[in-house]
Amino acid sequence: MKIITLHTDTDLNQLYLLLHEKLNPLFQEQRKSELNFTIERKGEAVEISLPAVYEGALFSIAINGNELWITRNEHYVDDVNSLTVESILNDLFSKIADNLGTDLVQEG
Repeated sequence: MKIITLHTDTDLNQLYLLLHEKLNPLFQEQRKSELNFTIERKGEAVEISLPAVYEGALFSIAINGNELWITRNEHYVDDVNSLTVESILNDLFSKIADNLGTDLVQEG
């Protein structure tokens, strides 16, 4: 699990809307690919998946206070699509935090 502190409040709806609006266009621009990830609210988390290519969710993101708890599918950690999505997520999380920045609390 990777934990990122945003230093600002956000909620699951904001996170879902941001990812729903930005993830696929940014991914398609960076990878020059037509792949479209599925972004869904599942309980108290937002899940990112690509059912046609990968089994299960690639990422599950939950909010705990001002922290994002990110679980990454261990079967695809070296996959180029998964790495691209993670890079995009890091950029988007920095934008949520604005000038306050983000901190990586834990990765493992």
